[in-house]
Amino acid sequence: MSKVIFISLPVTDLPASVAFYTSLGFVNNPQFTDDSAACMVWSEAINVMLLTHTKWRTFTTRPIAPATSSEVALNLSCESREAVDAMNAAAVANGGTGDINPPQEHGSMYGRDMADPDGHIWGAMWMDLAAMPSCDPKQ
Repeated sequence: MSKVIFISLPVTDLPASVAFYTSLGFVNNPQFTDDSAACMVWSEAINVMLLTHTKWRTFTTRPIAPATSSEVALNLSCESREAVDAMNAAAVANGGTGDINPPQEHGSMYGRDMADPDGHIWGAMWMDLAAMPSCDPKQ
């Protein structure tokens, strides 16, 4: 079996969260989706499980972090600077908050951070790998 990551996030409104993540380019996997959870696929190896609060509480007794906290920042690679900007715009148009931090401009790297409707932090990022210095572990 290949290694796959499932990122689980508690959400207050499952249909709204599915619409939000769909607008960012995720695809719903109905095999792992029901009235209490939705599996949103980013790539063959990365999935986001959106769990209602009731479903979330079956996995942990720890409290759900408030939307204003920073539990973790997850970054998604994009194909271009324009795709980063489009993802930020889609987040804003679909119930999220765009540019929760100033856009990051580093020449060969560009990123913008956003939050989903429940305050989970996502970064859209683009890197020009050809312009990145190579890493020689012998140096």
